Amino acid sequence: MSLTDRFQQLRGGTPAPPRTTPGEDVFASYAPPVTLGRILEAKTAAGAQPGFDDLQQTDAVASEALTALKERASQALFERLGSRITDSSVDETELHQTVKDELKAVVDEEQIPLTSVERQRLIREIIDDVLGHGPIQRFLDDPTVTEVMVNRFNQIYVERQGQLQLTDAKFTSDDALRRVIERIVSNVGRRIDESSPLVDARLSDGSRVNAIIPPLAVNGAALTIRKFGRDPLTVHDLISMGSLSPEMAELLQACVQARLNIIVSGGTGTGKTTLLNVLSSFIPGADRIVTIEDAVELQLQQDHVVRLESRPPNIEGKGEISIRDLVRNSLRMRPDRIVVGEVRGGECLDMLQAMNTGHDGSISTVHANSPRDAIARLETLVLMAGMDLPLRAIREQVASAVNLIVHISRLRDGSRRVTHITEVQGMEGDIVTLQDAFVFDYSAGVDAQGRFLGKPIPTGVRPRFTDRFAELGIAISPAVFGAGPVRGR
Repeated sequence: MSLTDRFQQLRGGTPAPPRTTPGEDVFASYAPPVTLGRILEAKTAAGAQPGFDDLQQTDAVASEALTALKERASQALFERLGSRITDSSVDETELHQTVKDELKAVVDEEQIPLTSVERQRLIREIIDDVLGHGPIQRFLDDPTVTEVMVNRFNQIYVERQGQLQLTDAKFTSDDALRRVIERIVSNVGRRIDESSPLVDARLSDGSRVNAIIPPLAVNGAALTIRKFGRDPLTVHDLISMGSLSPEMAELLQACVQARLNIIVSGGTGTGKTTLLNVLSSFIPGADRIVTIEDAVELQLQQDHVVRLESRPPNIEGKGEISIRDLVRNSLRMRPDRIVVGEVRGGECLDMLQAMNTGHDGSISTVHANSPRDAIARLETLVLMAGMDLPLRAIREQVASAVNLIVHISRLRDGSRRVTHITEVQGMEGDIVTLQDAFVFDYSAGVDAQGRFLGKPIPTGVRPRFTDRFAELGIAISPAVFGAGPVRGR
């Protein structure tokens, strides 16, 4: 059965008349097509009640026919326009208009009886497939979605409010998914093929993209997009969401202004970069800030900011500029503050040395499951620098460089909470000593919806670094530290 026959079966069997005059709109020469609603109305008028099987069968025919039409129209469009579709030098507005005009001609040639609403929707969906991001475009436009995960062309998950949800959106084929991936990576000067089957990139709005294709991805191409908020969250947003308490925020603001060196720790997707962005907002506007990232995500609002981004090697394996190279270079840029998006390798040693040699007030993040684990993680990363240093020397470097660890977790209910604010006090023997200033209280349990009722509470211990606040004239309320049991580790 041809594509036209499928549509005519759906419409009730009336054949579509041929085009009578060149250039004439194919839909103007005959009566409006019979839509799904009119089919069901006719069945009801005849005394037959349309059941689930009727709806299911009609939907199946429509879905199959529309999918085939979209595939055919998309292919014809690529044949007509060729490389112009992916040419970044072509004006975006002009390209959209050209694609729209060509697409109308392709749909006209199919001579398929569609209503004007169906026709507009079809053209819009194909334009999304060809120029946008296909079926995931609506999730990228949805402010409640924070992450989009395409496991394969017909399985797409999203994250909303910390919860993963399977969607009904699908690509028409693996080739359609591959075209979207290739469009994303080509826009940032990267390539993805069998010789280079994985790539990190970002969208025009800054959203972070990871794509991987066969042979590494066994079930077909996979795509992960971590969305980049157009408006960065503020400290007030974190307080209103329960991620921070007002007392925590007051302490952290004082710590940044007092130029303490801070490490933000947490697992994947816990909100480390968001928290780092909030902490960076406390930096005085007069300070010269150098940010160093693997993929640019930070949205600092100060004017005196230099943003640096690492570069992967090219197809010949040359030209790589690592985070470590950028950290070393930043020391020659007269920074008042160095903000490293994440330390994950040998650059950790260079960052600690910078903290220990006059570059106070530096901030970075590290993957870890607790403040104590963050210390162990930093030790491991220093060893990755290739320097044959004894473990005690590494720990002394960490203890003297880092003043504060802020740990953030994603709880079972999907919420992201700062669970620890911990002071690094120094060394006792061969152990780095830590002292909690705030900890999250889990004892309150959960409510009927499974949401945690607990909140961060002060331990009652006043950190040693608060003496620096007095020296610098930074006022902080004594009530911030509350009163409670001493927690040392």
